[in-house]
Amino acid sequence: MPTISWSEGGEARSALWRSERGSAPPKRVVLADDTLSADSAYRLACEGTGLLWRGDFQNARLLVQALARRTDKPAKVKAKKTKDQSLQPEAALPMTAAAFHLHRQAQAQRARVLGMVLIPFDADYAIPLRRAPDAKKACTQAWGAADMAAGTSVTSLRELLGFISAHEWRKKGVEIAALGAFPVVTHNRIHPHYAVFSPLRGEYIALVKEALNQKLQKKAIPLAFDIGTGTGVLAAVLARGGVASVVATDQDPRALVCARDNLLRLGLTSQIKLAEHDLFPEGQAALIVCNPPWLPARPGSPLERAIYDEGSSMLLGFLNRLAAHLSPAGEGWLILSDLAEHLGLRTRTELLAAIESAGLKVLGRMDAKPQHPKASDAGDALHAARAAEVTSLWRLTVK
Repeated sequence: MPTISWSEGGEARSALWRSERGSAPPKRVVLADDTLSADSAYRLACEGTGLLWRGDFQNARLLVQALARRTDKPAKVKAKKTKDQSLQPEAALPMTAAAFHLHRQAQAQRARVLGMVLIPFDADYAIPLRRAPDAKKACTQAWGAADMAAGTSVTSLRELLGFISAHEWRKKGVEIAALGAFPVVTHNRIHPHYAVFSPLRGEYIALVKEALNQKLQKKAIPLAFDIGTGTGVLAAVLARGGVASVVATDQDPRALVCARDNLLRLGLTSQIKLAEHDLFPEGQAALIVCNPPWLPARPGSPLERAIYDEGSSMLLGFLNRLAAHLSPAGEGWLILSDLAEHLGLRTRTELLAAIESAGLKVLGRMDAKPQHPKASDAGDALHAARAAEVTSLWRLTVK
């Protein structure tokens, strides 16, 4: 791992630099504590100076919040007259691909500024600051077991707060209605691990459950593949819903560990086999399900790979190889939001052309409107696109 360096007490110091986002350590680092004003901290952070915290931990959290307020300070709301001469804020207007990329750049700059508040760790992941939480379990889940020989380390407070939040989600789990009702509540919960996409948006899971119920009324499904399983949620829905056997694949070792943990909790390890593959396992199946990242853009960090699929690589890989892995009369279910279409990143014509060129045809499509909070947040920069978004399950088969 890279190291981060600074001067303290007239001596040169260094420690391991940890960044799950893959960011480089700040080239300049100064010591900071409770006496540092938010305005001074903001100026230094905008310059790219890391603030290695030596004060009260809770005050460091307050400082990050103060930096966020300064970063998010709204500009004057511009307005545009419509035909009826009423005024609409720009946030409500359709977004182009260029505007979306500018929005992402602004969000990346915001993340860089807020990430300049740095927290030190002892070799055992203890935080040597006043009123610091015990984050050893959260750090172990994100970084692996502590190596006492590795010495001290530093990461951004913002990443640490992400570890702690992920640790709480992992303990609590996400209730999945499509897994059915059981006397013990943990039996219908999925526990996402750090860096594995959490199934908080339930509409795509409900679509798979509904489509499965309809298909099983006509014919049994002896084998299904779940491509890019993540937490294992869709594989679990398939198995609980009546599929005799499921092979769930992923190329991310963290996802496979997470899926294995969830399948063990759900008692499905004998029914679902996990395998490390880039997309498809060997053989053919009567049903193949894939929920690829929905936005064809470059991930800004390894943690964004579940959201952004540069060049639609996973989507096209799934479509182009699907026919070879479907058993006769089998179906491939592509779960995809049309958010990319509303952001100008992909057109419906391009999607249909990709399906056609892969030797596939559309048997049908099931749609659902997202219910997550951002879909109704008029202040969100992507509100117009989110408000129009539809998540679809495309039923595909070989032509």
